Amino acid sequence: MRDTRESRLLLVLLIAVAFALITVDIRGGTNSPVDGARQAAAAVFGPVENGVAGAVDPVGNAIGAVRDSGKRHDRISALQAENEALKQKLGSDARNRSRLNQLDSMLKTAGEGQYGIKAAQVVAIGAAQGFSWTVTIDAGSNDGIQRDMTVLNGEGLVGRVTTVGPSTSTVLLANDPDFTVGTRMEKSDELGFATGHGDRPLSVQLLNGKAKVSPGDRLVTFGSQADKPFVPGVPVGEVVKVDPSGGDLTRTIYVRPYVGFTKLDIVGVVVQAPRTDPRDQVLPAKPKPTPTPTVTVTATPSGNPTPNGQGNTDIANQNAIADPNADPNAKPNPQGNANPPAAANGNANPNPPNPNGDPNGQANADGEQ
Repeated sequence: MRDTRESRLLLVLLIAVAFALITVDIRGGTNSPVDGARQAAAAVFGPVENGVAGAVDPVGNAIGAVRDSGKRHDRISALQAENEALKQKLGSDARNRSRLNQLDSMLKTAGEGQYGIKAAQVVAIGAAQGFSWTVTIDAGSNDGIQRDMTVLNGEGLVGRVTTVGPSTSTVLLANDPDFTVGTRMEKSDELGFATGHGDRPLSVQLLNGKAKVSPGDRLVTFGSQADKPFVPGVPVGEVVKVDPSGGDLTRTIYVRPYVGFTKLDIVGVVVQAPRTDPRDQVLPAKPKPTPTPTVTVTATPSGNPTPNGQGNTDIANQNAIADPNADPNAKPNPQGNANPPAAANGNANPNPPNPNGDPNGQANADGEQ
């Protein structure tokens, strides 16, 4: 269509008519005079619009999916990363059970010793190039942690706090060569000083060179003045070796610590010392020895005759008892042999029989010829 004067007048006229219809429709509200025309147009062009929309929508959806695929991929990646982070935070069931057992054991130890503790988790270990045995825990000055506080777990003495930050602290472990703690024997109360030796047993120098110590004896912390850096009664370890005294003023023993320093996880910082020294109450109960079964053998008498004093069977005595005509006053033969038949009758006549008398030639029962 050419751009002529008539076409321009027609365009202006159509625009004026459209504005007039719009004005009439707005002012008419629900009773608009053009409402019938609108419904008729919708009935005529509605099916056409639906058909066109049905044909165009798949193409439009495909274009929209391609356009939004990048955003969806980023959203899926973000959800996957969040899911992995939640899994790592929750941990496995076995780890959760292990940590729960550690916490329960530590609370039991703290309760027996009446220690006020602040629980913490080991989040880092000392630098590999360093020569000290240290760990970092996730509790600091904001949690009430101070320098030179005792650190323990459910097994015993872990170490002491050396450096404190707002939210973390550094703990010097008890097996560090620069670590020294006063100790006391369980029963004898012998005092000494324990020093760390890395992954080897602690060496304890007893003040009494003649102290009687045996492998298996146990030690606890002696405690420090004002309970810093060590509170009393914390289990230290068990004696595994005793050096001979050799007449020295002191005596050295070697102690295997209760704590496994290479597998620390949950620990407790003692923020409140006990009112009284718990002494040996925190030490675990010793296992009871397995009873040894006792076998009692009872001798059963046999049916053999009892040997006499000479070691021979006293057959003569048995015959004497069995014979009803035997003299009850007769004595057994000391040689253990059978008595002759003549001696069985104590009233027999000792004289020989008269050959001219009784034709049988035997003595009667009264010994008369």
